[in-house]
Amino acid sequence: MEPYFPKIKDIRKAAETIRQVADITPLMQSIRYSKTYDANILLKREDLHRVRSYKIRGAFNKISSLTKEETVNGVVCASAGNHAQGVAFACNHLGIKGTIYMPSVTPKQKVEQTKLFGGDWVTVVLEGDTFDDSSDAAKKFCAAEKKTYIHPFDDPKIIEGQATVGLEILEQTKKPIDYIFVAVGGGGLASGLCAVFKTLSPQTKIIGVEPKGAPSMKTSIEKGVNTELEHIDKFIDGAAVKRVGNLTFNICKDCLYDMVTVPEGKVCQTILDLYNRDAIVVEPAGALTITVLDDFKEEIKGKNVVCIVSGSNNDITRTAEIKERALLYGKLKHYFIIRFPQRPGALKEFVVDILGPTDDITHFEYSKKSSRENAPAVVGIELKSPDDLAPLIKRMKDNNFFGDYINDKPDLFQYLI
Repeated sequence: MEPYFPKIKDIRKAAETIRQVADITPLMQSIRYSKTYDANILLKREDLHRVRSYKIRGAFNKISSLTKEETVNGVVCASAGNHAQGVAFACNHLGIKGTIYMPSVTPKQKVEQTKLFGGDWVTVVLEGDTFDDSSDAAKKFCAAEKKTYIHPFDDPKIIEGQATVGLEILEQTKKPIDYIFVAVGGGGLASGLCAVFKTLSPQTKIIGVEPKGAPSMKTSIEKGVNTELEHIDKFIDGAAVKRVGNLTFNICKDCLYDMVTVPEGKVCQTILDLYNRDAIVVEPAGALTITVLDDFKEEIKGKNVVCIVSGSNNDITRTAEIKERALLYGKLKHYFIIRFPQRPGALKEFVVDILGPTDDITHFEYSKKSSRENAPAVVGIELKSPDDLAPLIKRMKDNNFFGDYINDKPDLFQYLI
């Protein structure tokens, strides 16, 4: 039996199917990024769908293909958010009962949007800490109730639905596309793009991008076998899975030009830049493809480059964490254990004599210990420049305030901060 590889005729059929619910999203030039990288940088704005991500494409294509018996029995899915919203919208639109499992840590905004799009046709169940936990629970429920499982990425109809992004890109520009950057979670969108461009534009190089804390596709490609990760950083929830799909792995390992990762903190800075400079709201997974451009700045110079902006379902309550991670990555936020002498005026001396003129205390925890000469405090300090760190530490040590620097001690940092 030949390995599955999407056919263009099936992708074109999917494009016709989803047209009733998914508008063609803009392919927009970014003037700022084009100037920064001396290239023609185009953003495929999948964040502008009514469910604010490309996931509606695959979900609607799959659910539309079900038999009458399957639609009567209903569907089940597991998702960190975007696939859930696509399935919910499709269930509501087609009048099919759906049960959607989401991790308990899913941002509230995504849970509420899923319920909104699904209406009375959908039930949301919060289960587990990761997508994989939710997926296990969903599959057990699905088997017990004899319902159809709508996989978020490892299904031909899902992949063919996501592949319609590639057809649109080719129709929207007359210029040959040199590079496409695509975020990879389970690999459905990347697989679909591989199918379209390998067939219709084989010179285009497709580069997959994962979070550094969840490199499931990169690890699998390097090992030559689909590999499940033991631990992942769940922050970029739209692209954080422990194991990619078998179908998607087989396609991506042969067709991707490169598979790379970017640090979560760097992604956070991109999110802030897009909002502050371009008035574009993206979720962490949606910023992956733009964040990685810096790593390819020499290679893409003078080229036509497409970045898939995959989604904008970002919860505003995460803004503080996004800013914190960006500052930590940029070496502008630092945490210390400070030894304060237990005498009047010690804090004033620290502020006046130790802190630099532009240093700002953003975190302070202190408990007075009456039986000791010195008492520790956990202090967070935001700097204007990374170059200000070394002089700050020197002043602390010279004046006997320095206890420890905890940014580079992850276990202690997580416990204290």
